[in-house]
Amino acid sequence: MGHMQEVTYIGGTVNGHCRLKFINFEAYENRISHETQGLSQNHLVVRRGKPFKLTLLFHSRPWSPRTESLVLEVCLGSLSERIPVQFSENWSHPHGWSATIYPGDMRPQSVTIHICSPVHSSVALYQLLVHINTGGHRMSYTVGAFVLLCNPWLKDDPVYMPLDVHIKEYLKSDYGLVYMGTQLNVSKRPWSFGQYEPGVLEACLKLLQVSPQHLDDTHRDYVLRADPVYLSRVVCAMVNCNDDLGVIEGKWQGGYKAGVRPTDWSGSADILHRWVSSNCSPVRYGQCWVFASVLCTVMRVLGIPSRVVTVFNAAHDTDGSVKIEEYYTSTGEKIGLSKDSIWNFHVWVECWMRRPDLGVGFDGWQVVDPTPQEKSAGTFCCGPCPVAAIQRRCLGAPYDSSFVYACVDADVIRLIVRDGLVVGRTVDNECVGQLIYTKSVGSDRPENLTQTYKGKKRRKQAGTVRSKARSGQCLADMLTSSSALMSSTPDGGAAETAYTPSPGGVSPGLEMSLNIEGVLSLGESIRMFVTVINQCSSPRVLMEHINAQLKDYDSNPQESFWKIHKEVHIQPFEVLTLHHTIPHSEYESVLAGDDIVNVAVVIKDVRTKERVLAAQEFSISPPPITIEIEGGYNIQMKKEYTVQVSFTNQLSKTLTGALLTVVGSGLLQGKQEARMVLLQPGEKIEKTVSIMATSPGTKLLMATFSYSNSPNIVSRSYHTVSVTTA
Repeated sequence: MGHMQEVTYIGGTVNGHCRLKFINFEAYENRISHETQGLSQNHLVVRRGKPFKLTLLFHSRPWSPRTESLVLEVCLGSLSERIPVQFSENWSHPHGWSATIYPGDMRPQSVTIHICSPVHSSVALYQLLVHINTGGHRMSYTVGAFVLLCNPWLKDDPVYMPLDVHIKEYLKSDYGLVYMGTQLNVSKRPWSFGQYEPGVLEACLKLLQVSPQHLDDTHRDYVLRADPVYLSRVVCAMVNCNDDLGVIEGKWQGGYKAGVRPTDWSGSADILHRWVSSNCSPVRYGQCWVFASVLCTVMRVLGIPSRVVTVFNAAHDTDGSVKIEEYYTSTGEKIGLSKDSIWNFHVWVECWMRRPDLGVGFDGWQVVDPTPQEKSAGTFCCGPCPVAAIQRRCLGAPYDSSFVYACVDADVIRLIVRDGLVVGRTVDNECVGQLIYTKSVGSDRPENLTQTYKGKKRRKQAGTVRSKARSGQCLADMLTSSSALMSSTPDGGAAETAYTPSPGGVSPGLEMSLNIEGVLSLGESIRMFVTVINQCSSPRVLMEHINAQLKDYDSNPQESFWKIHKEVHIQPFEVLTLHHTIPHSEYESVLAGDDIVNVAVVIKDVRTKERVLAAQEFSISPPPITIEIEGGYNIQMKKEYTVQVSFTNQLSKTLTGALLTVVGSGLLQGKQEARMVLLQPGEKIEKTVSIMATSPGTKLLMATFSYSNSPNIVSRSYHTVSVTTA
């Protein structure tokens, strides 16, 4: 945006009157004052409720305030507001739009005017006009446009955030971390929110302009855009493309040849640029962390503090029962019979705002989830749902609180089925939402948010589960039944008991747990142990069945890649520990780095037919890729730097068709690759690349390693690069 802009004369009598020639939007000073540096080079970007200034330059003769009055007009679609320019010696806080000239702002050929919008103004691109009135005559000029955003620095703004350190992290920072994997082995990947990349602010405004709300009723949409609750619902629905001209198309199964694999994205700017350049065609493809990260970018651009949050073991409750059913065979193989599911991790966004529609107890962080799972009021969006409502179990609070609550605190009912009958069941009320992470303020360490959602664990009342999943019940009847597997106790909590297959409610007398040893890395053996406790006074003969299956983070497992069945003898009151090992040679053909494994064990009493079940899911850490940048990770814009990328084969076998790939949006053009036909154990594959940043901000370099015998990418590594102007 230039220092000086020529205005456009649009009507009125000119002869003998003062004429407006140029306008100076004072962009440099306004951007600093409004904390909007870098958001746009095309428009002045300011925040609502805070004054900004512009200077009018006249020609032919000076402006005479005694005989000529100035009126500014701000226009938003069919809405407009005329603002008489006033003289004042002191700054005041008017409730409506104001335009003020202070002492010292008048010069022979120019005048500086301070404009202030109401704190509840709509977020949008406004057109600005200037009218010069003389007696019965008027001259009118179109002078340009400015963008108005929310203002978290201003106490009266609904998105007000008291601490500057939080505003820096949740609004101004263009870099974040997404936590993935499992709660037993958490991994993280950086994400470039990219709000300072050229064209990103314009893409966010475009998103609002092509929303169904705007296209259906432009006037109403402009009025409601003052409300961050409304804005968050509009943006949430627009990030996915299920109902509209949205940004991202989701894909969770099959190949990705028609687009980009979700794991290959590392920033929001590239996605938003592609969406705009394709005339609002959806960008292929995204999954939960991509949807959430792009939403976080848009909300930060609009001035609403936001952060990306990961829920480990997130439940997807399709029927609103707050119960998740999982089905296993009698030999421990998990089978996909349930419409419900538990994702190893799910990523959504928390946005900071007041909730005047609910009261002060529900202000603060709100869950907004753009991943298209279930409809909310007929549209694929979710939230804003107050985190406080989830902690307090206020499941009627808008929006979608019951669905969000199930995501973090549903009960899991695991059913063992054989020959079409339910032969065993367990209830787990600890599994779901065991860990909830976001990036810490000013640090790359995770912040644990679990207690903000769950508070003190709700008390479970003792009692018998009145369940349709009883011994010998027909599985087909269960799957067609719409009633819940468990009834609720008076306080809304689920009563808990162990499954009792014997008549008369006799205690089963068996306890069992499954544990995975250590944090697993690719190439190492998977070690686990099963602990069985015989609580009876007689010995038992047991059958142990263990099954290991590969699975995606959001779906049921695939076929088993490893299983064992063995007879076990246990003495009265004995605590028996059974150790098991899956060597690398037995999983290398199916597992790659960051893959997730489901292991389940079923113990069966041979005489009584009693069965108990335990399950664990865990991820396998990939071997590292090294990225070294000449001069460190702080570089200057438009200067060339050398980067050394390398991968060492830490496996005990030779890898054929080794491929090392390096990409970096805003740093590199296209992919850079290194190939080796054979990569021996202990041998290194390297690639040297040159990078040059074209814009300031945080950029990401991403390197991947794969080889021909591996089903997927074996390893993926990221490095952030901080770019400053020269």
